[in-house]
Amino acid sequence: MQIYLARNNQQAGPYTLEQLNQMLASQQVLLTDLAWHEGMTEWKALGELTQGKLVYTPTGYVPPTHTPLQNSTIIQTKVEGKVSKPELASVNIRALAKIIDLLLWLPAAAIPSFFLNANQVNELASIQQKMQAADTSTQAMQLQQQLFTLIPIEAWQTMFAYIIIMLAIQAFFLAKSGQSIGKKLTRIKIVDADNGEKVNLTRIFLLRSIVFIILNMLFMPFITIADYLFAFGKNRQTLHDKLAKTIVIKQ
Repeated sequence: MQIYLARNNQQAGPYTLEQLNQMLASQQVLLTDLAWHEGMTEWKALGELTQGKLVYTPTGYVPPTHTPLQNSTIIQTKVEGKVSKPELASVNIRALAKIIDLLLWLPAAAIPSFFLNANQVNELASIQQKMQAADTSTQAMQLQQQLFTLIPIEAWQTMFAYIIIMLAIQAFFLAKSGQSIGKKLTRIKIVDADNGEKVNLTRIFLLRSIVFIILNMLFMPFITIADYLFAFGKNRQTLHDKLAKTIVIKQ
């Protein structure tokens, strides 16, 4: 019986059953490592195969009299059709996905125009021009208050509803496939940095997105710049990747 093992997207083997059991006993392999051998339809955790024990005894297997232990350390090997290390998404593709996601928020800014008449639209444009030319922050804040009062409550309610719906849609796709709409279109996805598996909603949406949006609002533009500088590292992990312990790979 030839058994292949995998850990952190690195595959090793083949090993005999006796070698595997010796490595289990010495904790050179863990119950959380994945295993596959002929007769199995998919990779499974060793703990599932051994039912939590440090010995694997597959049904119907007759062990040989003696097999020496060799190559007992898990190292990466290349076996066609088995586990391979995923390819990291490039910084350019990630930036394109981010731009697509940001464009999806533009309709929220256009919503007020559907609730204003021509005179109000002109007045709104005039206030925005004055805000850009404001000499002091106090003056800018006063103009901002005028702009907010000009927009009717129905427009604010519609904008809020749009934002909630978009957040829900993005959360759904992230939880289902690890992809925002932008990442789905660019064929990249978010996975766990340690094992390459799907990431739960708390990490992929709340930590990676919502918390980091708040940090960007508080410390812009420093957080935004630092975030993408980290993306040029070995694992191409941005700051929000490191916060959520994720990586972005090609689909």
